[in-house]
Amino acid sequence: MRQILLLLCLLSGPLMAQQAPDFTLTDATLGNRLSDLKGKVVYLDFWASWCKPCRHSFVWMNQLQQEYGDQGLVVLAINLDAETEQANAFLASHPAQFHIQFDPQGRIAERYQLLGMPSSYLIDTDGNLRHIHQGFFTDKQPLYHQQIKTLLGERYTEQLITRMGAQ
Repeated sequence: MRQILLLLCLLSGPLMAQQAPDFTLTDATLGNRLSDLKGKVVYLDFWASWCKPCRHSFVWMNQLQQEYGDQGLVVLAINLDAETEQANAFLASHPAQFHIQFDPQGRIAERYQLLGMPSSYLIDTDGNLRHIHQGFFTDKQPLYHQQIKTLLGERYTEQLITRMGAQ
């Protein structure tokens, strides 16, 4: 019985979910604001050209977008370089197959109380912050994948329930 209760608690998500701070998006294909992405799972990453672990995370985020994009994952990486030219040089050698947004004044990062780079936030389909990753560690990739799969599974379940209710 305890195992069933524990499983139900884990599947229900956080008890006190915190809404992800909203901000204006510059990529019109995504919508006007982050909140327009409700219904999708968002992997929000903060990076800079001088961040060495970011080089590795870009390869991984490209893989994420390719593997899970059709299932409802949106990878959005926010660049914090003061000089856009530095970010563009980084992107020339580390191409992104996901959405990039520039935040040279750090206003978005401030809203997320960013402590270091890279930092990423997993946002569920209701716009709630569910997981925060400080740094990028290749040995934690299986955990990151599992967290993403869990949120995508919740998205699928919500869609299924909605469809069943409409019938």
